Amino acid sequence: MTRVTIIAEAVVAERIIEDLLRLGASGYTRTEAEGRGSRGVRASEWEGKNQKIETVVRPAVAEAVFDHLVQDYFEHFAVIAYAHPVEVVRGEKYG
Repeated sequence: MTRVTIIAEAVVAERIIEDLLRLGASGYTRTEAEGRGSRGVRASEWEGKNQKIETVVRPAVAEAVFDHLVQDYFEHFAVIAYAHPVEVVRGEKYG
């Protein structure tokens, strides 16, 4: 199994979650995230805090998610994504 972590602007978080579910994820965890990156630190709170979205999926789904993020989000929004192989208890819950 693969844990996919996505850090994204709040404005696109809901769209990304919908995409994750459509691409084969059975669930996700979403939390607020703070930090500094290549685009600096958020200048104002009206944009909302960054969102950290995590899901555990099969490797093929992780690859589809990354392809989709590259194609539809990376150029226009502050989004990063990374993955780690994981072992899970009750792995059958993940498809």
